[in-house]
Amino acid sequence: MEIDEITEYIESLGGVLTLAPGPDSGFPEIAWGDKFFYYAPDGQIPTRTQPFATIVTKNYPDDTTSDLDRPDVFRLNINPGRDAFLTHLGYPPRNTADHPVDASKPDTWIPHPVYASAGWVAVVAPGDGTESTAKELLTRAHSRARSNYDRHAD
Repeated sequence: MEIDEITEYIESLGGVLTLAPGPDSGFPEIAWGDKFFYYAPDGQIPTRTQPFATIVTKNYPDDTTSDLDRPDVFRLNINPGRDAFLTHLGYPPRNTADHPVDASKPDTWIPHPVYASAGWVAVVAPGDGTESTAKELLTRAHSRARSNYDRHAD
């Protein structure tokens, strides 16, 4: 899966605001080249929530275990919730320390290196082995974000 293909799929779910920071965006340079996906049918960045998915293209100071500074490598991060985390990784988010993984291995589901305790999952260099599950988890994360948006819109 390529970044543009993933972006197109996420945006096809509807009501998605995609932030793609760059030099003139006003966002910190560290975020340039990454993408952040929110459920925001009004086109405004939600103030009470995090994105439901992100694509990161480089290491961050507190997040280097996926070795994203390799050429043409990125990581898709998804917040499908704790139940989906358990279903797809086989253990609850609170038990990630008991299940060490190679966070740089391509096309393999891993707990998010920083946000696993919140139910985030991730995949480095998603490909054929993770594509169908990625779409399933993205759809679930989008649905959860939409429900959260609707609850707070009242």
